[in-house]
Amino acid sequence: MAGHEHHYAVEIEWTGNTGSGTSAFGAYTHDYDIRAAGKPTILGSSDPAFNGDGARWNPEDLMVVSLSTCHKLWYLALCAGAGVVVTAYVDRAEGWMTGSIENGGRFTRVLLRPEVTLAPGSDAAMAERLHEKAHARCFIANSVNFPVEHEATIRFADAAAA
Repeated sequence: MAGHEHHYAVEIEWTGNTGSGTSAFGAYTHDYDIRAAGKPTILGSSDPAFNGDGARWNPEDLMVVSLSTCHKLWYLALCAGAGVVVTAYVDRAEGWMTGSIENGGRFTRVLLRPEVTLAPGSDAAMAERLHEKAHARCFIANSVNFPVEHEATIRFADAAAA
């Protein structure tokens, strides 16, 4: 089966010139803005461990976010197709990276921890199995060279609250 090619265009603008550009390592900030047509701007920097601004999103955060959201979107679609009614979904995902500012580094692992709430009467076993399918279909997970694992928690919504 032939796939479709999709194209994504973003603009990254460095906003960290404090007046003398990169005249010295400490003479600038690592701040940047991420833009794409019709979307809100994302304020970025490097991780504070690499002299960045901890109040801004860094590439490592965005890697973990990309893996988490890709899994969630596939999972919700698969649940909808299988008649599993999800009423809430929260993922407290984490990523681990090794390396140094001098030599670079790499992610070694990302762990997704989706907490899924189902409507009463939904098939919890099917809900659990669909995480494997979502993982197999996630474009981002299929594009990285490190393990992406998941430890899902499935619970039912309180029937009285529904």
